[in-house]
Formats: sequence, C-alpha cells, structure tokens
Amino acid sequence: MAMEPNTKAIAVPNGPALGKKVVPGMTKTPQPIVQPKEIAQAAKGDAMRLMVSSPGCAMSTCMRLLLPVERIAVAAALLDHIERLVGSLVDVVDTLVAACHSLGVKIVTEAEVASIEPGFTVTLTDGREWECARLIVATGGLSYPTTGSTGDGLRWAEALGHRIVPTFPSLTALVPRGYKLTEDKDLHIDRSTPLSELGQSLCGVQLKNIQLSLSIEGTETDSEFGDIDFTDGGLEGPVGFQLSRKAVKALVNGSRVCFTLDLKPGVSLTDLTVRVKELWAEIEKDPRSRRVREKERCRILLGKLMPWDLIPGFTATHPEIITLERRGRADTKVWVNLVSIAKALKAWQFEIAGYVGYERAVVTAGGVSTDDFVAKTMESRIVPGLYLCGEVLDIDADTGGYNLQLAFATGALAGLNAAKSLPSVD
Repeated sequence: MAMEPNTKAIAVPNGPALGKKVVPGMTKTPQPIVQPKEIAQAAKGDAMRLMVSSPGCAMSTCMRLLLPVERIAVAAALLDHIERLVGSLVDVVDTLVAACHSLGVKIVTEAEVASIEPGFTVTLTDGREWECARLIVATGGLSYPTTGSTGDGLRWAEALGHRIVPTFPSLTALVPRGYKLTEDKDLHIDRSTPLSELGQSLCGVQLKNIQLSLSIEGTETDSEFGDIDFTDGGLEGPVGFQLSRKAVKALVNGSRVCFTLDLKPGVSLTDLTVRVKELWAEIEKDPRSRRVREKERCRILLGKLMPWDLIPGFTATHPEIITLERRGRADTKVWVNLVSIAKALKAWQFEIAGYVGYERAVVTAGGVSTDDFVAKTMESRIVPGLYLCGEVLDIDADTGGYNLQLAFATGALAGLNAAKSLPSVD
C-alpha cells in the first residue's frame, strides 16, 4: 500500500482512540531507556520499510500498529502496558502520540490485523495488505481482553514456528475459599461472581504493614511485608499481587495453596499474647464494662488490635476465640480465649480457591519462548527480520514498575536493532 506524500510512517490501531489500556494507581515508574529521536536517528536512507504490529502496546492497548517506514525505522519505543501509573495518564498517551507525529507518523484508527505471512505481508480484517522488510510484534499478552488483548501475537508467533510457553494470569486477585458464593472446580473465578457473607464482611478492608506468607502443599515458599486490599475480586494490593504469580502457577499445576496473614509482624507471639491479656485486664477494670456482655467486651478488645471494619470477618473465620460453656439448662458461660486471639492475629489462614482471570490481571505470565530470540537485539532466531518485545514474550516481573521497564527496554532494543538492520540507501 502506497503512503501519502511527506508521510514517513503510518500507525494503524484497531480502536477509535489511543491509550485504552491504562490502569490508574501505579506506585513506581521506570527510568526511560531510549528517546524516540535516538531510534529515528538509527534509520538512514530513503527506501527503508519497517512495520510494527502492536495490539497491546502502551499507546493503545489493543493497537494493531502497522508502521511502514521510508526515512525512519520506528517513531518511538512503545510501552507494552501502562499498568499503574502515577500522574496524568492522558499526558502520557499524548506525549507518545506527539512524538510519533513529530517524526512523520500518521495514525489511522479502527484497523485490525487478521494475519501475518512470512515475507512480511500483513493483512487487515478489511482486506488491506501491508508489506515490510522488518516486522516488530508488540501485542502484549492476554490481560484485559475487553481492550483488545486477545493473544493475537502469540498466535502469529506460533504460526511462524516459535514455541509458546503456557500462559496464565499474573498480578491478579486471589480468591480465598468461602469468599464467593459459587466455587466450582474451575480455578478461574470471575470477578462478577457474587460475594458470600464472608466476602461482604471483608470487601473494602485495607490493611497496612502486614506480613503475608505463601505456602504451597504445606511448605512456605515466599513471604512479603506491606499492604493488602480485600476487594470484590478477592485478595489484592501490592503484597497480594507480589505473591500471585507463584500462587496462580501452583494452582494451575494442581497444588494446594494457602496464605498466612500476620497482622502484627513486628511483635512476637509471646509478646502479643501478653499485650492481649493486658488489654483485656484494662477492659475488665473499666467501670463502663460492668454491664457489657463478654462478646461485646471481646469486640472492644479486637477494636484495640485491628481496624473496626475487619472485626466481622476476623470473628467469622475464628470461632475458636469464643467458647460457650453450658452449666445448666438455662445457664451458659461465655469465655473469651485470649491466647487464641493472639494466635489468630499472628497466623490468619486463607486457603486459596482460585483467581481472577485475564479480565483483570495486570500482566500475562508465559508467552513466546525467549530461547527463540536474540536477547541483545530481540530478533527471532527462526524468522530473520522478525522482532518481538514486551509481554508477548515469556517475560514478566513483580509489581512496582518492573513490567513497564521490561516493555521499555525490549521495545527500545527491537526498534533500534530493526532500524539498524535495514540497508542504507544513499
């Protein structure tokens, strides 16, 4: 397909606008790896053609970005997913779009890639075809399919002879057993599944400075300190996400997964038990407690040890903290087990029933095998002239900006090396 005069590149996303796949709330951003002009300067001559197909890039998450180039090889190092970014997300998208426009890129929306043939011939769903000497695939993975991340890049790479490492959701919500109303044998529990009474009691609670430990088949494999959130999806937050990759992989492999939540990680069980008994003694001595029943006194005690909104879920999952002793037909004594409360505060157990799938997972684990690509250039060892970058590859990392860093770094490598590989025409 011929380009209009003075057009150096054409970007063809399949949606009506750029920047659809942007999720607010990220805590860290990566350092820039390369500037767009550096990539442009790597391309010389007048007859170079390069194409980038990118349904999952940062500018538009499900973007089928086709970039035939004559004077420049690529307009910018595109992000794979802007997962959780501080600041104005609109400014980020606008900056990337402006960089493309300044380098002669024409962006045409509402387009989608149907197939890629060796050579490279890229066919759109509307029948149009594009040809290029170099092809960069930056489609992302399977996360957030409503924005268009349907795994096309995986399918294209496999069709061209590359190996695919099995994929699964990562940085996603984990669902404790009993948290949702319906839990069948399917590990994927949709976020829209109604919450159980326990789920409703915990949903919306945010906990800071806790320790969360992951056990697989009864053996502790990892532990993280930080914050967690109970949401309509399940257990999330920075620490929950951090442990989710290992947890989901273990679940997929058929292993039993359990979380242990320590609400007081800075205090030993012995010291905490002493403190709980001291608080209980203070409550009993308080004149206001004389006519208060034991269960209400227990609630007052728990209010001194945790957020008030956590108490219903805590008591529901720890019935052992209250013991009823029948002394007669009409006489029942209520005992508050202070040692049991201390133990529960240090080791609240959550068996994991499943996880929220790609519809809300931040990243996709697995992907096209990195063994099939040269790490220094991102070029395929199987198909010369083909470059992959970002989440379509079998690369993913912890939360905290590292996945953005991977997208930046591999995108820059792919763009620079694809440009440098094109023959110069004087």
